[in-house]
Amino acid sequence: MVKMNIFLGNIDAKVDIKGRSFIPAPFRKILQETGDKRLVLRKDTFQDCLVLYPESVWNEELLAMRTKLNKWDAAQQQLYRQFILDTEIVEKDSSGRILIPKRYLLMANISNELRFVGMDFTIEIWSKQNLEKSLLNNSEFINGIQKWMK
Repeated sequence: MVKMNIFLGNIDAKVDIKGRSFIPAPFRKILQETGDKRLVLRKDTFQDCLVLYPESVWNEELLAMRTKLNKWDAAQQQLYRQFILDTEIVEKDSSGRILIPKRYLLMANISNELRFVGMDFTIEIWSKQNLEKSLLNNSEFINGIQKWMK
C-alpha cells in the first residue's frame, strides 16, 4: 500500500499580534515527512479562507495550470495572473510558526483565533466564524453527498 501524506482534521489555534501562528503538530509532522520547508499562502478562490500549500504541491498546481494555458489568449493570461498575483512564500521558524501577513488576515476575517483545516494536500486557515457560516446544515450535507457519490 502506498503511504500518502495528506492533511486531515481541524485544529483551533491563535494568531499573535505580529501575525504569527503555530502550524499544528500533526500538520508539521506531515510537512517534515514530505521535506517541504517553504509554503505558499494565498486567499482561496471560492471561500473566505486562506490556503497553505506545501511548495511541492503549489508547483504541481501551477504546472497543471500552465499546461492548459494558452499564452496567446489574453483572458487566460489574466486569469493565470490573478490566480498567482496575491501569493506569499512563508517559512516555518524554528518554533514551527508561520507569519501570516496582515493583508491575508484581513482578507479572511481572522483576528486572534483561527482554525486549521486539513484538505488533502493543502491546509485551509479559517476564522472560526467564517468556517461555521460556510458549513452546510446536516440535511444539505447528506443530500449533497448522496447526489455526489451516486
